[in-house]
Amino acid sequence: MSRVMHRPLVLLAAILLPLAVVPGWSGEERSARLRASGAMTARRVPIDPHDAGRRRVGSLTYLGGVVLDGDHRAFGGFSALHVDGNRFTLLSDGGNLVRFRMGGDWRPRRVVFSFVPAGPRTGWEKRDRDAESLARDPVTARWWVGFENVNQIWRYAPDWTRAEAVAAPAAMRRWRRDGGPESLARLADGRFVAIAESPRRGERMRDGIVWPGDPTTRRPAFRFAYVASPGFSPSDMTALPNGGLLVLERALSLPFRWSARLVLVDPAALRPAAVVSGRTIAQLAPPLLADNYEGLAAVREGRDTILWLLSDDNQLFLERTLLLKFRLET
Repeated sequence: MSRVMHRPLVLLAAILLPLAVVPGWSGEERSARLRASGAMTARRVPIDPHDAGRRRVGSLTYLGGVVLDGDHRAFGGFSALHVDGNRFTLLSDGGNLVRFRMGGDWRPRRVVFSFVPAGPRTGWEKRDRDAESLARDPVTARWWVGFENVNQIWRYAPDWTRAEAVAAPAAMRRWRRDGGPESLARLADGRFVAIAESPRRGERMRDGIVWPGDPTTRRPAFRFAYVASPGFSPSDMTALPNGGLLVLERALSLPFRWSARLVLVDPAALRPAAVVSGRTIAQLAPPLLADNYEGLAAVREGRDTILWLLSDDNQLFLERTLLLKFRLET
């Protein structure tokens, strides 16, 4: 056989070889998962790299923060956060879970890496399991996760061992696939609230939904419209211990400049067909630690309301996984 006749075979082998060694291309499911035996480190950071003594940020007082790093390529991309005392739960947009304890010494302990047991799809691409928001019922200890791309909400067992229910609300079907339920919160009265990250095409306001209870078993009570700060998009929200609602908004400007705002919303403003806006109480922009903040949690420490912020590093070298602690000043 001549060398010219070999060329088609070589070309065919070059095409088929990746299909043999890269399972995702041939339809086999794969996900970038954290190793259960992995490690995580934390390094303290000031809120202002140019002024180590700075503490005040709007209506907040900075109490400290860390950069989190892991020893596995799947570490990072965290888009949702829950805090209960000294117990932390971080959820990535690829379905990875990191749970640990951390006290006043800022050293993570009892670190557990795991993976959401089930989701909309189980392929290896981010869009197959794009978890973006997280809520928890303190009574039942169950978890709810909002998934982008498919615009669904899933409920999980308290120990994350199984999925219990799923809903694809009709009210979310027109939400953009790349701008779905980025924000999800459970209010003290048992209601759930979700806000779309992006407006519908050609519109300015974001869709919001209120459920009277569990969004995987109850129909929405009503819809409303949320007005974000100009140039910003909602990336998370949390219920405050005093009953208020706090929305985290972020913005990206060229060349690569992140900024974030915390917006206080009166839950009484959540009414059918209402146009809802809030009051900015703090902003993080350079020279302060500005990053892609996507996680927000509020807890009570004594008489203080404590806020935690978490950034999504998108697994890029230009960004970091920041976990910051603030006290809300009244």
